[in-house]
Amino acid sequence: MHINSANFVISNTEVKKCPTDGLPEYAFIGRSNVGKSSLINMLTNRKGLAMTSAKPGKTMLINHFLINEEWYIVDLPGYGYAKRNQKGQQQIKTIIEDYILERTAMTNLFVLIDCRLSPQQIDLEFIEWLGENNIPFSIVFTKGDKLTKNKLDSNVEAFLNELKKQWEELPPYFITSSEKRMGRDEMLNYIEQINETLKK
Repeated sequence: MHINSANFVISNTEVKKCPTDGLPEYAFIGRSNVGKSSLINMLTNRKGLAMTSAKPGKTMLINHFLINEEWYIVDLPGYGYAKRNQKGQQQIKTIIEDYILERTAMTNLFVLIDCRLSPQQIDLEFIEWLGENNIPFSIVFTKGDKLTKNKLDSNVEAFLNELKKQWEELPPYFITSSEKRMGRDEMLNYIEQINETLKK
């Protein structure tokens, strides 16, 4: 897939204010500082499309970017930022859950995982919640250039092994690096395949 255009459309905190054109939406979510903005910018080939917050955990908005006038990338707030106060954490939880559970246009949720870390309980619990609610999702391991090939493979395998304790069938997964543009073609081809099936 070629990205010919990528334009910011709207930011909001309420799912009912999202676009109403019914175009497919591919949402991106992960813990704060997982590299979400960098990944979106790499996929779209637009350096400043998704803005990285100077303070981790600051973003509390649902951001829609229209791609090729045909589908959306949706940048969701990061979860699990411990320094946010309880009220802020609840606000983020509500924004995320309302979008994921109510947004019929959401075609796939990309869950970003920092491949440098051992399996994190917060990520595993979030993925389990997606399964309980029958949410279509894929996993994106970020920062793949930061590890040796052996360490990268073992970390990915460790995470997938944790998932196998709960899942009979694993979701699709991608290994990416925003700096090296690793995984870009694979993710865009995956999105294109889904878009094609929606047209039938």
